[in-house]
Amino acid sequence: MWGKWIGCEVPDAARGRFWAAQRAWEAIGDQPGLVGQVGGWDQATGRAHVLGLWRDADAHGRFLRERHDQVLAGSGQRGAYTAIETAGGEVVLTMAGEEPDLPGALARAALLRLADCRLLPGREEHFLDVQRQVWAPGMAAAGGLLGGVVTRLDEARHLVATLWSDAAAHRHYTAEYLPGLRSRAGLAGDVRSLTGHVLTLEPAWRVLPEARPGGKPPAPGTGSVAPCTA
Repeated sequence: MWGKWIGCEVPDAARGRFWAAQRAWEAIGDQPGLVGQVGGWDQATGRAHVLGLWRDADAHGRFLRERHDQVLAGSGQRGAYTAIETAGGEVVLTMAGEEPDLPGALARAALLRLADCRLLPGREEHFLDVQRQVWAPGMAAAGGLLGGVVTRLDEARHLVATLWSDAAAHRHYTAEYLPGLRSRAGLAGDVRSLTGHVLTLEPAWRVLPEARPGGKPPAPGTGSVAPCTA
């Protein structure tokens, strides 16, 4: 699977225009290989963030060639932001949650937590191992986690995205579980820096794959793991 993260600086005066333009991306719901896309406003910075998941790099590449520029031009979104950052890469771990698959988690989630983790040299293997042994059971115990992914943006940078049923569930996790899990995980030994983003998801920005004739869209392969933080 392939993950893509987009962050935009949006002036206050252009927020309404950006919000409306983002709705134009619902047109890609029929694009082959789309797992789903969600987005919202960062509660701390006011930046707009979008997370997209694709079956693989080839499916994402086909979308860029065939549809991306056309949808962007039609939306009028380009003039609604002053800066944009994009990053993408292979999803190296998926995390199990209350939903049976990622499309289900994307459809139901009300809050997205992103953790942009920049790793110390040579620590990737240990970092990922800690996700399995420490964070997975901690997330399972907290309640409200619907699912999530860890995307390798490059060898030393991983994006952890967790989808939550609501803000109350995430607050409960943060208050009751996160401090102990962070201590057990020993983040300082693996992570050079971590930037977090908490997004209340905009329902109008949600893009889910359209059902194909004969049944539901194929679900991506999933494993069981949890993130460095959430």
